[in-house]
Amino acid sequence: MHHLADHFENLLETYGLVILFPTIFFETFGLPLPGESALVATSALAAKGSLNIVAVAITASLAAIAGDNVAYLIGRRYGRAIILAYGTRFGITEEKYEAAERATNTYGAYVVVCARFFVLLRQLNGLVAGSANMPWMKFFVANVVGSVLWVLFWTILAYQFGQHVSLQAKGLHHISVIVAILVPIALVLMFVFGRKALLGRITLNKKGGP
Repeated sequence: MHHLADHFENLLETYGLVILFPTIFFETFGLPLPGESALVATSALAAKGSLNIVAVAITASLAAIAGDNVAYLIGRRYGRAIILAYGTRFGITEEKYEAAERATNTYGAYVVVCARFFVLLRQLNGLVAGSANMPWMKFFVANVVGSVLWVLFWTILAYQFGQHVSLQAKGLHHISVIVAILVPIALVLMFVFGRKALLGRITLNKKGGP
């Protein structure tokens, strides 16, 4: 594992954004690629002066948005059955897909926004939204928001700690702890305030009705 991590880090140092874009892009199809690790690593390299942090953030955002939208089109066109028939080759099991479906059907756009921060949802987000026939504009807006937040979160953290935190698993663990605390809190707050706003709108509509 350490050998693979060293090799991947060397690839990033050598090819930088050329490796970052396809890693994040294809991870959204369910492929077992380290998109998050690649983003953290390139951001840390930017902190050391090897890459431009703005270029890293733009590249990662475009890759995440483009990848999810292509996945959405695949899900919309071919549907659940075809995805599950061929997805097992890439680790997309029926259990994982059903779990993502339940989350998407229950929380809709909130899941799309927060999906980037969770491994399972990040890989199935677009596919599930497409096969569930979520309106594309609703998905697109939520996906852009989620992708940009995800990129900013990791680039800022990794850039700030890049000169002090190793790119290896032990170094990433410290940042992962922060994510494990902050993301669930953000998810709960978004759900609570979003639900209140929705209930308030429903109440106003009822009062304004006949």
